[in-house]
Amino acid sequence: MFFRSVSTVCCRDEPEHHDDSKKVENTYQLGPLKRFPVSAATEILRDVLTSHLQEEKHEVQPSPELIITLTGGNNKSTIIKSLVKELEVPRYQILVVMHLDQLSDQGLHNISSFLWDANYTFASFSFNNSSLFCVATVYAVYHE
Repeated sequence: MFFRSVSTVCCRDEPEHHDDSKKVENTYQLGPLKRFPVSAATEILRDVLTSHLQEEKHEVQPSPELIITLTGGNNKSTIIKSLVKELEVPRYQILVVMHLDQLSDQGLHNISSFLWDANYTFASFSFNNSSLFCVATVYAVYHE
């Protein structure tokens, strides 16, 4: 029996630390003032994946490190997450999920299931070269 490895990493924002000395009043804001720019996030995914994976060859061991570098898992040098955060859309928490695997004669069904709100949104992009494929998704979850 032949087994392949699939590299999947998910990263999200760390909870913000609040200063208890400051009192923050409720805004009673039930929806975002500025919507998450899906087309800009898709362009970020396209640019990052194309520039970093164009000449990459699939290898089992380096794949998790490559994904952590691109998504910003527990790494300070984030790429995708930091570029999406530069869009400066307030009150959205960013979640990045990426799947990277060898490109051969296989199929992949990628399903995400959430309790979804109308204010949540996502951007996704798929990339492949001669030896690997990658599917990256950025979820933007609105916090009231």
